[in-house]
Amino acid sequence: MAMAVVTVRLMPEGPEVDLESLKASVLEKIAAFAGEGDTREEVEPIAFGLKALRITFVMDEDKGSPDALEPDITSLEGVGSFEVVDVRRAVG
Repeated sequence: MAMAVVTVRLMPEGPEVDLESLKASVLEKIAAFAGEGDTREEVEPIAFGLKALRITFVMDEDKGSPDALEPDITSLEGVGSFEVVDVRRAVG
């Protein structure tokens, strides 16, 4: 059973979106997909007050592609776009 470290980037619909509540909803969707595990969240300034949310999490490779998360996450209110930025096999 190999593990993968996945980084996703979420763009909110606008700068007025509350990133903290959005982050909580997204983390619930990730936990439902990948299970409870280590996560890291970062807020990335973009421009004109707009900030992106970058979340890194660990998942079992047997679950398939993290792209399967896209429909669940983009259906959340306030999400403008979802992108899988990086997928790496965990070593150790």
